[in-house]
Amino acid sequence: MKGGLLGLNLAVGSKMSRLAQNLSFIYGKMLLHPSYRYVLFILGLPLNLIVLLMWQSGRQKDGWQTAQRAVEQEMLSSSYRDKLRTIVEEQLRRKHHFFQQQVSEPEFKRQAEEWLEETYQKELNERTSRRLQEHGAQRLTMADTFRALLDKPWFFALSIIPGCLMYVILLIYGNPYLKYIFERILMTMFVILGVATLVFTILYLSPFNPAANILGETATQEQIAAFNHVYGLDQPYLVQLWNNIKGIALFDLGKSFSGNEDVTATIARKFPITLTLAVISLLLALVIALPIGIISAIKPNSLFDYTFMFIALIGLSIPNFWQGLIFILNFSIKMQWLPATFNPQNWLSIIMPTIVLGTGLTAAVARMTRSSTLEVIHEDYVMTARAKGLSERNVLLKHAVRNALIPIVTVVGLQFGGMLGGAAVTEKVFNISGLGSYIVDKQFIPDIPSIMGGVVYTAITISIINVIVDLLYAFIDPRVRSKMKQY
Repeated sequence: MKGGLLGLNLAVGSKMSRLAQNLSFIYGKMLLHPSYRYVLFILGLPLNLIVLLMWQSGRQKDGWQTAQRAVEQEMLSSSYRDKLRTIVEEQLRRKHHFFQQQVSEPEFKRQAEEWLEETYQKELNERTSRRLQEHGAQRLTMADTFRALLDKPWFFALSIIPGCLMYVILLIYGNPYLKYIFERILMTMFVILGVATLVFTILYLSPFNPAANILGETATQEQIAAFNHVYGLDQPYLVQLWNNIKGIALFDLGKSFSGNEDVTATIARKFPITLTLAVISLLLALVIALPIGIISAIKPNSLFDYTFMFIALIGLSIPNFWQGLIFILNFSIKMQWLPATFNPQNWLSIIMPTIVLGTGLTAAVARMTRSSTLEVIHEDYVMTARAKGLSERNVLLKHAVRNALIPIVTVVGLQFGGMLGGAAVTEKVFNISGLGSYIVDKQFIPDIPSIMGGVVYTAITISIINVIVDLLYAFIDPRVRSKMKQY
């Protein structure tokens, strides 16, 4: 019984030691990163203050200062600093002569002194480090101090609550995939903040007057002033900007100027319609474009290739609004096959909007698939796969197409974002009550909360798609995965 408990304690102690070693290693790496260093210090402020005090106390006993004083005395006795000054001044004169720079004597002395001090300190630290290593010692770091504290179970147990955020960021930083996702999400937040600021600034500087447009020409100055006071339009620019950004972050954009409807609820009702239309169009485009692009690459300069690439070029050239009107004229009015306007209760009404919205994406993906596949099917590794006796299907799917997917995925991500932003035209043509047409209806007032919500939440969706595209790179290409592990 005692032996079992002893073995359990040893196993737990070994795991705790490995955890402490991993956390301290990551801690040391983050301290070397300028941006993460401040994040780490702020998130774990109580723990870092303890580590800092213990580190400062421990540095007095690590022998570094004693060794440094001894090395510095040796360098002074050998007139190293004077010799180094001569070398630095000569190199600095050559540099100025080579670049034909005219420098005054005081400026020359200042530059030489800075360069001398930097070089001297670097050499002093290197010699001190070598002397410590010769005596089997090394300089104590904050990471070493942190590890020594973590090796004590009581410290780790007491540090979990005040240092939970710091431990979370350490675990994220230690996993390359989580770190990659975290940094992309953080970058996305800055992008969204920039988009919100830009959109609000444009609307704020707009010559349109929301109060006058909504209340009408007969509105008095008192009514306009009351309207502006109710919706906060009489407040300074920075106050209005902060209120809108806070509303976006808290998913509370207040009431719209026109209709007095809850903006967040309205966007939540209309955005799924636009997203569904875009997703169906995307799937339809991929189902059609990928096979056409691959076959065109396999049979270049054939009748099939010329025909479908010509059709793809036409698809890229046709404006959505014109294509939609032609579809309504032929398939709804003349043939009466499909309904002219969108009706959520009738699945046939989604066919024409989906085709119209997906035409440009289909053409772009088909052309990119062809060009990207053509680039890789003549590479050496594809020829080697054929020489090994693999079937043509395996060669194409496992070696050629998979390596050609990176630019295709990029185009799909960019085009999908464009579809979300450009769906307003298609929605207007087919009378779809989606987010695109909602923004168009509100922009001439301008209804600032409604436009801000629609544009920013669309930007959030596009940013999320870009993060997914970046992750797909790692899933598709092992070279990207290896780089991420070294990240």
